[in-house]
Amino acid sequence: MSRIVTKIQDFLRLETSAGFVLMFVALLAMFANNSIFSGFYTSFLTTPVEIQFGEFEIAKPLLLWINDGLMAIFFFLVGLEIKKEVMEGELSGFDKAALPIFAAVGGIAVPALIFAGFNYSEPDTINGWAIPAATDIAFALGVLALVGSRVPVSLKILLLAVAIIDDLAAIIIIALFYTENLSINALMLAAVGGAGLILLNRMKVMRRTPYTLIGVFIWACVLKSGVHATLAGVITALAIPLVHTDPEKSSPLHKTEHDLHIWVAYMILPLFAFANAGVSLSGISPEDVLAPLPLGIILGLFLGKQIGVFGMCWIAVKTGAARLPEGTNWRHIYGVACLTGIGFTMSLFIGTLAFEDDALLNSVRLSVLMGSLASGFMGYTVLRFMSGKEARPVSSAESAAL
Repeated sequence: MSRIVTKIQDFLRLETSAGFVLMFVALLAMFANNSIFSGFYTSFLTTPVEIQFGEFEIAKPLLLWINDGLMAIFFFLVGLEIKKEVMEGELSGFDKAALPIFAAVGGIAVPALIFAGFNYSEPDTINGWAIPAATDIAFALGVLALVGSRVPVSLKILLLAVAIIDDLAAIIIIALFYTENLSINALMLAAVGGAGLILLNRMKVMRRTPYTLIGVFIWACVLKSGVHATLAGVITALAIPLVHTDPEKSSPLHKTEHDLHIWVAYMILPLFAFANAGVSLSGISPEDVLAPLPLGIILGLFLGKQIGVFGMCWIAVKTGAARLPEGTNWRHIYGVACLTGIGFTMSLFIGTLAFEDDALLNSVRLSVLMGSLASGFMGYTVLRFMSGKEARPVSSAESAAL
């Protein structure tokens, strides 16, 4: 058990440091797009990149290669984490998963309803209802790390579990609501690739190369199908074996997760942040922030997440469906509820799927940053100054319980 706790703590350390990198890159992108480097920033993102094999061609600007290509690797890692947590981790039993499930459901539903309340009569913006429903795990854990030992490890694990369920919900939302112009032929080819992955898994193939090659094939098919290409990463991840046939060797899933994590945390997500967080502040007035789209996003992230996550946790505990994590109190839970309002990466990503208009996308970027910053500040303040005494060190017995 102590080994499991050590792995979780190592994971949290990596995620929190990645959160600080994302903060720096987001500020760098805003500086680049509001300075003499604005032209270079735009030229960089619109650089055409083309791959052609016979009659098959993928030609996109660099921005879309980042959003459709590199983010597929990010979602591949998310898929690995979801499978691991469901099979053997914090979501492997209802007693463990109950509280984060309740929290995630509230944290998705209430922000979406708040956004819809402001935009229900706005046909041009209502499609962004899922933007404030997302949580950025790296940013949230980064802010939590600033609180230090004032919060118990169990609270960090709760936040991690909520964010993973949130990511799973985002995957489903993208598949169901952000898909258009379906190509049945491309989907059928992707299904053939999916069948190949299942066959590899059933045959207990432990080498990762065959899964990778089929995953790339599925990605290309899904990209051409009209379904967002990042879903190919999740499909591929779910086929990676969790247990090696040789007990002396590392699990293919664990090894792949370990190998990918640093690349995703320090290259892919920072590149995505740099490409998508460059808010142009030119010509923005207070009236622009009070429009239905930005209000729905800002209040959805800041108020919706607080109300949804904290409210559903309170209902779950008071009805006996779940219990508070070891060593936590309601002020801890409220602080975490605030931190789940840090949408950033996932909110920006859903925004790129919901809108194509540059003006709307710029409004989304500004609103996500404002809502995320307000949520992060509120969460830090609650956990740092209002959550009670500094948490005592976790004992070996408590570590085993985690």
